[in-house]
Amino acid sequence: MPALHELTDDALIGRLQRGAFDYFSRYTNAENGLVADTSRVGSPCSIAVVGFALSCYPVAVERGWMSRSDAALQVLKTLRFFWNSSQSEAPDATGYKGFYYHFLQMQTGRRVWQCELSLMDTTLLMAGIITASG
Repeated sequence: MPALHELTDDALIGRLQRGAFDYFSRYTNAENGLVADTSRVGSPCSIAVVGFALSCYPVAVERGWMSRSDAALQVLKTLRFFWNSSQSEAPDATGYKGFYYHFLQMQTGRRVWQCELSLMDTTLLMAGIITASG
């Protein structure tokens, strides 16, 4: 494998895209579409990372790393999770009034660490949803 400085711009971008896709493949909960914030054991989901994953699926289909039907199923699982998630003032809700907490528990999607409702991370999640819908 060539060193990074030996790659063309297109080859470098392709390698980075594949690396990102591989992360999402490895650290996504296949049941609900939530993606771990880091590769550390026990890492919670970051809703921003979920948005990045949703943005990655169309690229993965275009590059032949996953089938269109597999990508559609993964996107639908993720969208269904957020559609059905708890939106309330409860301390362990997933979100409140259309905004989502920055960090969620990977299995249940409940808020962790008393983290904040995040305008920025909700925006990144929504950008991923819009990208995946195209």
